[in-house]
Amino acid sequence: GPGGVGRQLGAEHSQRLEAYFQAVPGLKIVACSTPYNGKGLLKSAIRDDNPVLFFEHVLLYNLKENLPDQEYLVPLDKADVVRPGKDVTILTYSRMRHHAMQAAKQLEKEGYDPEVIDLISLKPLDFETIGASLAKTHRVIIVEECMKTGGIGAELTASINERWFDELDAPVLRLSSQDIPTPYNGTLENLTIVQPHQIVEGVKKMMALRI
Repeated sequence: GPGGVGRQLGAEHSQRLEAYFQAVPGLKIVACSTPYNGKGLLKSAIRDDNPVLFFEHVLLYNLKENLPDQEYLVPLDKADVVRPGKDVTILTYSRMRHHAMQAAKQLEKEGYDPEVIDLISLKPLDFETIGASLAKTHRVIIVEECMKTGGIGAELTASINERWFDELDAPVLRLSSQDIPTPYNGTLENLTIVQPHQIVEGVKKMMALRI
């Protein structure tokens, strides 16, 4: 269902509900980020025999994209490497994919080469794609609109440390929404979520660190 921050609807209607359902066994959770994967994921969800939670960000409704006329599906359990790179892995999803890509364009101008991965599948997580990226970059930043406490990024961080701690050249960095009720004021609302310049700063900080 629709959700997300950016409409000046305050704390009551700006919830990010995907994290609430992580602990429910048997659920699949996906978050679309483009018209293409939105259509393909929805078709896959309808055809799947298991319960699938399909999350969409309301600020992505006006995105336009030419879609193929022929039938296609997007897998419910696969991440999408949106931008290949070798310096640092940026894991993100939904609207934050677009913030991450804005940051990547700026970082490229400054000589950095980030890899941007749209998780798409929040449960199960695509550890094959994540692991392959970490084996190359050895650094990871998680960019999410969830709150930092108990968010998707918290589960990701724990899983990455359990599986690939020895691969990391720097601690996992989480860029998440602030743990406060979302304000009605638009300026204050924007300050509660991750902005592209914060991702740029995070990458620069991480590239200067080494465990």
